Amino acid sequence: MSKPIVAIVGRPNVGKSTLFNTLAGERISIVKDTPGVTRDRIYADASWLNYNFTLIDTGGIEPDSNDVILSQMREQAQIAIDTADVIIFLVDVKQGLQDADDKVALMLRKSKKPVVLVVNKVDSFEKQMADTYEFYNLGIGEPVAISASSMLGIGDMLDEVVKHFPNPNDEEKEDERPRIAIIGKPNVGKSSLINKLAGENRAIVSDIAGTTRDAIDSVVKCNGKEYVFIDTAGLRRKNKVKEELERYSIIRAVTAVEKADVVLIMIDATEGVTEQDAKIAGIAHDRGKGIIILVNKWDAVEKNDKTLNEHTKNIREVLSFMPYAEILFISVKSGQRIGKIYEMIDMVLENNAMRVGTGVLNEILAEAVAMQQPPSDKGKRLKIYYITEVAVKPPTFVLFVNDKELMHFSYTRYIENRIRETFGFRGTSLKFIIRERKEDK
Repeated sequence: MSKPIVAIVGRPNVGKSTLFNTLAGERISIVKDTPGVTRDRIYADASWLNYNFTLIDTGGIEPDSNDVILSQMREQAQIAIDTADVIIFLVDVKQGLQDADDKVALMLRKSKKPVVLVVNKVDSFEKQMADTYEFYNLGIGEPVAISASSMLGIGDMLDEVVKHFPNPNDEEKEDERPRIAIIGKPNVGKSSLINKLAGENRAIVSDIAGTTRDAIDSVVKCNGKEYVFIDTAGLRRKNKVKEELERYSIIRAVTAVEKADVVLIMIDATEGVTEQDAKIAGIAHDRGKGIIILVNKWDAVEKNDKTLNEHTKNIREVLSFMPYAEILFISVKSGQRIGKIYEMIDMVLENNAMRVGTGVLNEILAEAVAMQQPPSDKGKRLKIYYITEVAVKPPTFVLFVNDKELMHFSYTRYIENRIRETFGFRGTSLKFIIRERKEDK
């Protein structure tokens, strides 16, 4: 089941970043040891009670003039309406109700999306509670009073937010059809690929970067099997501000990846793999999805006998944190290798859901330990007692050891490589959880 998306919208200086960091906890400042992935403070994983959700910061606003503030707030609200399951509309009790709040509230009301109205900077509920009542005029419902910096009222606010989530205990019949997200920079050919795969113009294709307004799920049938493709192109916008477009495409990518089983990362062969490609790919890697890298516009590249190897090497270097990803060179325009995409999706789906017997895993582990001794520190050596697979999508393994501190990242990677040598697991990341167990007496 995909995690709900919660977006924060509000005027400048109402405390959006403070609230975002408070909800995301310390995790937002931890930099993953994943080379090539710069962690943007655009999205974070958060949880409340037994609910997990993805939090999105829709972006800062440069307060040049009132007109600019209003247009940028509308843009933020549109991003939230397009991508979020629940919207937190943040206002400031000290600044009071502003004209821009009113105009954005109108957009949010029309969207029919669940909106939680949150009044920030209420440092004393006794003294300032009466001031929150004017926000009833926005017509969004009862305002929830909080202080993001003092962490007051956060629990009440989250209680309101999670009311709009599906119950995690509800055994709803889930859609069994594989969901495929196509992500990549604007104008790399995502919509054109869906049209090609579907054999009809399901998505609007245009040469202007970012013309697809809404994520359009296209159901495509191939060899009697149905696939749901999630389109993730950017928002139609007049101002082509590079940073804003980039922020939007990352938000859209997070939303789509969250809902997908397999992610197709599209790269422009004529440009080569870029830092933004790495950023977008990092989102899919972090979430343990099946991954296929599609290098589009391959027909437009001048080739010799070394071109393919050079391109592959370059992709592997920039995306070194995901060596398991499959790579396919295609041309959407000419249809080159488009048919192979389905074969690859099926293979990656199978690997992402593969289960390995505990007995076999422990045989591989014993062999690996015999070939390369576990690390030691100050005379104490790591002992690995046992390995078992506890989950799929992605395949997740628990290793029971005598001391977690001794289990270096490099040795975990070594065991991962031994498992991959035996079972392949092509196109999917593997997750390892290290648990400490005292030695048996």
